[in-house]
Amino acid sequence: MKTTKQLLGAVSVFALVAMSSTPAMAAGTRAGNTITNNVTVSYNVSGVSQTDATASDTFTVDQRVNVTVTNVGSATSVAPNQTNRVLAFDVTNSSNNTVDLNLSVALRAGTAANIGNFRVFRDTNGNRVLDAGELSAGAITYLDEVAEDATVAVLVVSDISINARNGDNFDVALTAAAHGAGTTGSLGTRLTATAGANTSGIDTVLFDGAGVSDSANDGAFSAQGRYSVAGAVLTVSKTSRIISDPVNGTGAARKAIPGAVIEYCITVANAAGAATATNVGILDDLPADVTYLSSFGIFVNGDSTCANGTAGGTFAAGAGASGRDRITGSLSDVAASQTRSAYFRVTIK
Repeated sequence: MKTTKQLLGAVSVFALVAMSSTPAMAAGTRAGNTITNNVTVSYNVSGVSQTDATASDTFTVDQRVNVTVTNVGSATSVAPNQTNRVLAFDVTNSSNNTVDLNLSVALRAGTAANIGNFRVFRDTNGNRVLDAGELSAGAITYLDEVAEDATVAVLVVSDISINARNGDNFDVALTAAAHGAGTTGSLGTRLTATAGANTSGIDTVLFDGAGVSDSANDGAFSAQGRYSVAGAVLTVSKTSRIISDPVNGTGAARKAIPGAVIEYCITVANAAGAATATNVGILDDLPADVTYLSSFGIFVNGDSTCANGTAGGTFAAGAGASGRDRITGSLSDVAASQTRSAYFRVTIK
């Protein structure tokens, strides 16, 4: 700070004039700018105007560090065994200086074994989707030289384990920590508060609030997004019933003897509130002791009692494991609280 003074004689009239060198911005006056305040004092002696007295004060604007992170949108719905699932965030530098922002991702809630491969990508077009070009550009670990008042869209990307279950939630936090803007293409030094009294240089004041996993005034900020698992919860059942035998026919006394006709019933039920199961396929390798009854055929999309199905499915002799005969078929989508079935008949050898 520099101050000049002039002793005055008898003062009859004075005027004060002040001037600021830089207009304010949303993040405030830029760190490193100097603010000069000039004062002019005019006066008379014995009614005669004298030379004005002036003084000047100049100081350097210090660095106020303020970073925010915002999760954009609602929870992201995911299914077990999905990859590259996205949580969208905005990272804003509200500091009065350009900074580098180191990015880190942490799981705050949910089973760690069922989510992983956390990465961060720049959302270059701001559409909140991981596009092919963004994926090809590769993951990032920091944002380089983010100007004051600038907001950068980023995507936290994760893979969901096949063991994740319907109703599971994974809370994931993104933290941005302020570093000095160093050489382009390299992360600067982590910013810390300047201790003690104000200096003549550019001091640093940490002005950030408390995020979900960081404290106020620590030079970082964190926000949280959620993955919600919407999976199918399937229960598969296979039962058999005797249709007829060579001795008792279809009577109540029919038995599972050689020559008897057996109907196999396969049901696929989805639990209430679960996600719809799609591309549902049936594969059944028949026991060596039975023969497929082609005259009856294969029925799919039946109800829970294995009735009211439609003809479908395929029989392939010797195509199964160990050369066994194989039954395959497809069911329509199985929605929550719905049951579909496939059924066919065989003869005991």
